[in-house]
Amino acid sequence: MPTFDLTPYRGIFPAGMTFFDVQGNLDQRATLDHWHWLVAQGVHGLVVAGTSGEFISLTIEERLQLCRLAVENFSGKLPIIAGTGHASTKLTIEISRNAQQIGVDSLIVILPYYSRPPLSSVIEHFRAVRHRTDRPIMLYNNPANTACTAFTAPLIAQLVEEDVVHMVKSTMESVVPVHDLSLLAGDSMRVFYGSFLAAFEGLAAGAHGWISGVLNVTADKALQMYRAVVEENDIQRGLELWKEILPIVHLYTYQKLGPVADIPIYRGMLSLLGRHGGFSREPFSALTEPQMEQLETELRLAGWLK
Repeated sequence: MPTFDLTPYRGIFPAGMTFFDVQGNLDQRATLDHWHWLVAQGVHGLVVAGTSGEFISLTIEERLQLCRLAVENFSGKLPIIAGTGHASTKLTIEISRNAQQIGVDSLIVILPYYSRPPLSSVIEHFRAVRHRTDRPIMLYNNPANTACTAFTAPLIAQLVEEDVVHMVKSTMESVVPVHDLSLLAGDSMRVFYGSFLAAFEGLAAGAHGWISGVLNVTADKALQMYRAVVEENDIQRGLELWKEILPIVHLYTYQKLGPVADIPIYRGMLSLLGRHGGFSREPFSALTEPQMEQLETELRLAGWLK
């Protein structure tokens, strides 16, 4: 099996949103326009058909359409990571092999969801995917939204040693896995902090980068924070920038607009910033008019709107 060059996998990687029209049809033009906007800001990589890309609402063919869209427009410019995970091992392999044939640079494979296979079976799931593919695999360690308990740092390090996985997106509030994997695996893998709750601490703890849906609306400040913390070793400046990002995080974590998911918040924020926000597929719904008014107030208070 090939040895992969993981050098490009550092920095700010938005989990790119997928855009739909008001009828819920895939809107490739709006999706591509949004991705171009992110790339123009200088992001280091792009995740497509991930959680913030609403992969759970996409058909397999739509996921592959997004892979083609990304490869046709950004191949060779920055790493493209395709969300290819499925509850089924067979379908994960099928999606992954098709995505690699299209030309994506790597695969992000979420832990199986809904059904509850034992941990031993989930480990074999990843081994099977690795055996049938030839792209670097990022383990999407997201136990809050999957049916499997989190992979521990020692287990991930073991799978790295076996050449089963090569990167991890650690989607947890705690940055302890970042510390542990930095010690256990060093630079033999890439560790990305994958939540929006403690990205500053994650980077300060040694994460190679940050992947999150919130980067769809905070990429510029996140890039500045990454440069401050990782490249310039200016922790104080990094903390100041994190405090500018944190009000956007709190819109969801403290439900400041009422009961609402995070992606509709990002869509509303894009609209207020003069961008096209697009729509999600139901059951996600757009922010109501009062919620948009509250969002505008919150953004002005936080300095994101003048």
